Amino acid sequence: MNHFSSFRQYCYSLILLLLLSFCLPVLLFAADNPAAHPSFSVKVTGKGRPMLLIPGLTCPGAVWDETVARYQKQYQCHVVSLAGFGGQPAQAAVPEHLLQTVRDELLTYIKTQKLNRPIVLGHSLGGFLGLWMSTTAPDAIGPLVIVDSLPFLAAVQNPTLTAEAAKPMAEGMRQQMMGGKMPVAAQRQMVAGLITDTARITQATRWGQTSDARTVAQAMYDMYTTDLRADLGRIQQPALVLGAWTAYKAYGSTKESTRAIFAQQYTKLPQHRIEMSEAGKHFLMWDDTAWFFAQTDAFLKQNGIAKK
Repeated sequence: MNHFSSFRQYCYSLILLLLLSFCLPVLLFAADNPAAHPSFSVKVTGKGRPMLLIPGLTCPGAVWDETVARYQKQYQCHVVSLAGFGGQPAQAAVPEHLLQTVRDELLTYIKTQKLNRPIVLGHSLGGFLGLWMSTTAPDAIGPLVIVDSLPFLAAVQNPTLTAEAAKPMAEGMRQQMMGGKMPVAAQRQMVAGLITDTARITQATRWGQTSDARTVAQAMYDMYTTDLRADLGRIQQPALVLGAWTAYKAYGSTKESTRAIFAQQYTKLPQHRIEMSEAGKHFLMWDDTAWFFAQTDAFLKQNGIAKK
């Protein structure tokens, strides 16, 4: 009888241990509360050190699918989709300071989910948000991979332009964009200047057509009237900046002239390296995939953050 009781107790303990082993990864992270971040949704895939992936204008998190497939065995990928982009439901009332709201909600998400200095991959608008999060809360963010993005988009042609001086132009653009969706043919032509592959052009055009005009207009206004250049010195972590230039060849741009724009805008960022793609347009993770992964892999390995 005593032997049977001991064996039964052993079985109970073993079952409890197995249950705990399955539940422990879940217990380590707080349950997400989508209501706490109405400006975006998150899909979590993989395991390892946290990695936050933020898409660009009009794109949902699916733009990172190939990137997630590559890194999900080494990193826990938190893929962001902004409300109103690429078919995602828009907010009933778009915040007046939309991107600042997104920034603050992302920082809260990192804190509540107990993400320890997550790596941030940001494309275009997503790269801008990664920089803004880092200047706002330097201790909360890990290494940055910024994909074809600048800290002050409006100053591309005029480095002396101020955020205040950019407001009239940005307001005119916002009003025009809020007038309604761009015709499909016009949108496809615009997207073709940013992407090489025909199937990808079709996909990005569809995302643009299913994006909320109010949200897109406000996001563009916010980017054109927010200058992060002077605050870059607050960023303490290393950053990899990946740039594109071939799409602007027709306008007289060269690799050297485009790189000079990036260098000027990132002057105050302490630990950064700028690399320019030879072949890719704006969507570098699609257009120059092998190069993009080679650069990102080397950066993560160099900074000792790849899972051993």
